Amino acid sequence: MDLFEYARTKTMKTEAPLASRIRPRTLDEVVGQQHIIGKDKLLYRAISADKLSSLIFYGPPGTGKTTLAKVIANTTSAEFTQINATVAGKKDMEEVVKAAKENLGMYGKKTILFVDEIHRFNKGQQDYLLPFVEDGTLILIGATTENPYFEVNGALLSRSVIFELKPLQKEDILTLLYRAVSDKERGMGAYNAVLEEDAAEFLADIAGGDARSALNAVELGILTTTPSADGKIHITVEVASECIQKRVVRYDKSGDSHYDTISAFIKSMRGSDPDAAVYYLARMLYAGEDVKFIARRIMICASEDVGNADPQALQVAVAAAQAVERIGMPESQLILSQAALYVATAPKSNSATNAIFDAMEAVKQQPAAIPPHLQDSHYGGAAKLGHGIGYEYAHDFPKHFSHQQYLPDGLTDRRFYVPSENGYEKTIRRYLDWIHDKEE
Repeated sequence: MDLFEYARTKTMKTEAPLASRIRPRTLDEVVGQQHIIGKDKLLYRAISADKLSSLIFYGPPGTGKTTLAKVIANTTSAEFTQINATVAGKKDMEEVVKAAKENLGMYGKKTILFVDEIHRFNKGQQDYLLPFVEDGTLILIGATTENPYFEVNGALLSRSVIFELKPLQKEDILTLLYRAVSDKERGMGAYNAVLEEDAAEFLADIAGGDARSALNAVELGILTTTPSADGKIHITVEVASECIQKRVVRYDKSGDSHYDTISAFIKSMRGSDPDAAVYYLARMLYAGEDVKFIARRIMICASEDVGNADPQALQVAVAAAQAVERIGMPESQLILSQAALYVATAPKSNSATNAIFDAMEAVKQQPAAIPPHLQDSHYGGAAKLGHGIGYEYAHDFPKHFSHQQYLPDGLTDRRFYVPSENGYEKTIRRYLDWIHDKEE
């Protein structure tokens, strides 16, 4: 390292953005991602023992991919080199490989190459690294916000362990925010700043799992806010909203506004008003509501209020919930919008809901024996007890229907499921009418 590089490094320690300065240096300082770096997990053990193979870190921005790479750099005995795929070319990689070969040949020292934004490398660039990963010249650590199964060569993937990082939880971001404000060595502790509780809650909510955006907002607030009469810089919710460039929506996720908004959202979908449904969806998303919570409510509405009038509605809602968990914000807003609008515009029926409620009430009030011909005859001695005798296999009869008793005695006249005349249930109703005519 020359004099200018040394000076630059010293300057970066104090002038780098807060999110960079406050990065954890050890595994124990890392917040979140316990599903991969908990003390009983493979990655924690591998880093602690300095026994790493090639890795791919995959996850949304601000979830700690580069942070984990830096922790590895601080703990490994191997030479650690970092390049960014957005600016690095083949010449840069050739220099890394040359140095790695020298370290391995002369000193027996391995080289870890961290490639940030590895999905930006084209196929040729990725192929160039392959033989050196294969023969152990390089241990590759790649970081990507894109699905590596689509963006990284299969040959590299087969030689790497993939770890998916999740958006940080609200509690994780709160921990990082308070740590950054109080840390006098690497954070903003020297500024005598106070991060008010509602401001911290707002930033943790609105960040959507991205710690970097929340930390950037706190840093900007502290650097641009005049101290109050008590000599302290107070980061209020108003200051926080300006710094993260989002207005505060009156929305307490544990208070009335939370319940009022989700209630209006569900009632709008039930009432077939797509414009109102997407408006209340937008309010929740803007205020930082948990997208998984919203997805759950859409699934419930698809079953409770649409039901068999459009069986596809539940499939759309479930697919949306799965997609939201995989993708995260901000793209999840598109998926939730599609699902909410589908449910809102689908034909409605609560017949399936009424059916299960009525059946549960019947079970509670009148426990009844299952007809013998429907009972299982396969377990030991069941046939001798008469179980299953007289059962008629429906597929042996015309139109795959046999006129036999299915409900217990005393309930044979009950009709729990009464399909509506809406959507596909109209077809179901005609079929059940035919069956009931046969029974009569």
